[in-house]
Amino acid sequence: MIPLSLGAYRLATAAAAPFAGALLSLRLNRGKEDPDRIDERKGVSALARPEGPLVWLHGSSVGETVSLLPLVERLTQSGFNALITSGTVTSARLMATRLPPRALHQYAPLDSGSYVRRFLAHWRPGLGLFAESEIWPNMILESARAGVPLALVNARMSERSFRRWQGMSGAARALLSTFDVTLAQTTGDAERLTALGSRHAPVTGNLKFDAPAPPADPHELAVLSGLVAGRRLWIAASTHPGEERLIGEIHRRLAAEFPDLLTLIAPRHPERGAAVAAEIASLGLTCRLRSSGARPERDTAVYICDTVGELGLFYRLAGVAFMGKSLTSKGGQNPIEAAKLGAALLHGPDVANFADVYAPLDAEGGALRVNDADELAAALSGLFAAPAHLREMARAAAQVVERRTGAIERTLDALIPQLAALQL
Repeated sequence: MIPLSLGAYRLATAAAAPFAGALLSLRLNRGKEDPDRIDERKGVSALARPEGPLVWLHGSSVGETVSLLPLVERLTQSGFNALITSGTVTSARLMATRLPPRALHQYAPLDSGSYVRRFLAHWRPGLGLFAESEIWPNMILESARAGVPLALVNARMSERSFRRWQGMSGAARALLSTFDVTLAQTTGDAERLTALGSRHAPVTGNLKFDAPAPPADPHELAVLSGLVAGRRLWIAASTHPGEERLIGEIHRRLAAEFPDLLTLIAPRHPERGAAVAAEIASLGLTCRLRSSGARPERDTAVYICDTVGELGLFYRLAGVAFMGKSLTSKGGQNPIEAAKLGAALLHGPDVANFADVYAPLDAEGGALRVNDADELAAALSGLFAAPAHLREMARAAAQVVERRTGAIERTLDALIPQLAALQL
């Protein structure tokens, strides 16, 4: 029996479905939807379903979909077709460049029963794998009604989310018990998910540690390496509003000590590139925008890296990476890719969303916490003045990440019953 709260949610989303067009138009005007694929958000697809068994993998945005890539690779190598769904333009663009053969991307339908049913009727997945904390009621309940086995992979449940779900315990149990298996990142995640209603929640680890390092175009890497040769270089990656101005002010302070300094800023949402460039230019700094085709010439102080799928290029150039969303009380960003590509890591005090990743990095010397702009400037100055320490810090970060791989094998082992049934 569906709890009253879930029943109310299903009624509300059904009533709101006629107004979805207005919502999507608003999001389209804000650059948050793809105008050529807007119908996918209503469960409509222009792509044909491939013949044979199909595994549906769903992640909300870039981080979740990237963490699913090792799983996609192994599934397609085993003969399965893979459909990846996500909800952001950035993740869709990234998947277009990184998905292997036999894998397709579609935008996830809005969580309306009619849209989800239309999506399921077209794709007819034999198995659904939802990543991390993607607990969408209609998506889950309609999948179960259609007879699609479900698993929650790379699952996490923060203390904050746990307390919120405790206030909706009936809904939590009805949704989480629908998953045949819940594969938790940590023991704490497993305990919280079990308390909320997950039936079987073994700990398999964090798939993000197994995700491949982002690629880089070798020609462009060679060109940019030549342009920045001999300069001290760092990147502020996945930054959010409020952080970029601080980065610009830090550059001005450090440039007095290191006149050759080049600062890279990669905003978490690339569509903000022009606004970030304007903010940096207002500080009197020479700034160039990657999306305009400009490159970091010798007079460039700050280079705005506002393109999709090129972080692998910029991490390879920069020896130090400050991970954004950590000075703004937003929970931090994933540092694993930067660590894999040889960067020493700096971060602000708020990394709650990735606490289990940052804890060993901090403890083992691969990352350093800075509490404000003054501490960030001091840390950068110290690393630039001591390149041997910078290299040792980068090595420590890479080793911490390498020692924590293996979640992909444990995840596949745990999914053997579901995958075997799909092949019958």
